[in-house]
Amino acid sequence: MTDTKIIVFDDDPTGSQTVHSCLLLTRWDVDTLKQGLLDEAPLFFVLTNTRGMSATEAASLTREVCVNLRAALEQLEDSGIRINPLLVSRSDSTLRGHYPVETDVIADELGPFDAHFIVPAFFEGGRKTIDSIHYLMIDNKPVPVHETEFARDSVFSYSHSYLPDYVEEKTGGRIKASQVERFNLQDVRGDSLSRLQALKDNHCCVVDGEAQDDLDHFCSQLMQAAQQGKRFLFRSAASLLTALAQLPPQPVAAEKMREYVRDGRAGAVIVGSHVKKTTQQLNPLLQADGIQGIEIDVENISTQRDQLLNRITANIEDCHLNNVTPVIYTSRTEIQFDDQQSRLAFGEQVSAFLMDVVRSLPETTGFLISKGGITSNDVLSDGLALRTSRVVGQILAGCSVVRCPQDHPRYPNMPVVIFPGNVGDEQALVTVYQRMKPMD
Repeated sequence: MTDTKIIVFDDDPTGSQTVHSCLLLTRWDVDTLKQGLLDEAPLFFVLTNTRGMSATEAASLTREVCVNLRAALEQLEDSGIRINPLLVSRSDSTLRGHYPVETDVIADELGPFDAHFIVPAFFEGGRKTIDSIHYLMIDNKPVPVHETEFARDSVFSYSHSYLPDYVEEKTGGRIKASQVERFNLQDVRGDSLSRLQALKDNHCCVVDGEAQDDLDHFCSQLMQAAQQGKRFLFRSAASLLTALAQLPPQPVAAEKMREYVRDGRAGAVIVGSHVKKTTQQLNPLLQADGIQGIEIDVENISTQRDQLLNRITANIEDCHLNNVTPVIYTSRTEIQFDDQQSRLAFGEQVSAFLMDVVRSLPETTGFLISKGGITSNDVLSDGLALRTSRVVGQILAGCSVVRCPQDHPRYPNMPVVIFPGNVGDEQALVTVYQRMKPMD
């Protein structure tokens, strides 16, 4: 018997923001991948964090995961367990990331594929695709994403919201806009099975989505085609995963997540993301009851690292003794750099400092909220040194809660909120804090 397993290469740790009860892997050795393949959940995530790397590094790491995954699948097949992998390169719903680098590597190592689909819709975050144009809902109005701050990202900038043009831009003309197969809303909501069956040679396709039902219906046809032997690769945001996995409602309500807080103690909030939305969310949080803000001037990290860390750690300890939740946040002004390499190196320096802060949190910290995709990945893989963790569910649309394992040497069973930088309204961070804050 062959089992289908959805395997998600996640370029930051926020892709689980629409699913629950599945494993997140921060290691990708063969044995750990076999653990994911044999898990009862229909999908698992490999947290590659490639969005925080250069294109060359991203390609190398993705290839390493592919090679190990192929070995894991072969070893299981040799033992009589055959698994059909459904591969998803999960990335940002605002079109930032290493496309086509990652999908090219996956196709090279684990192909051939009949098609790869670009599906950036993320409905919980207000990202919709209509007539192949990708929109971000701002104040209930659709704004083409190339007109937003995300298109001006210093590493992943782009000029087009019309996805065929985006593909041509990002592939340097290797795939022409006219060659891209478009599945518009009428197609997605209708019968596309014959078109899916006709795809071949890793054809590039872009998919509309205005609501979750659109992708649910389209994925039912994708799965039919896959069961008939078609091999598909996906480059998507999180809403596609909801449609593919077809999970029941999460077992724990968002409003009841505080039941996981350890011993009714105050928690901590780590804010690394510097996008405008994060700053807008941070300001009201700093005014909330039971909160103490602790700012990190990132420009001082390179010259005053030890003194800065000691001062911040002491402030956190004082907060904890008084059952106050510290919000440790990086200074809000984005520093400009001469080149991408310098920017990434600086980001790694800041993240390393933040992870020292995480490792220094009081052992009885009740919960942790991590704000920012790359920050959250580093918290899980480095600050908390987790090999695997399991998603409990969402505390807010787009925000997952995972728990440290029971045998964690410092923070057993501590709940950790993974809060993407670009999700939620201005009160979202306050809402998450209030849902984790123990009742008085």
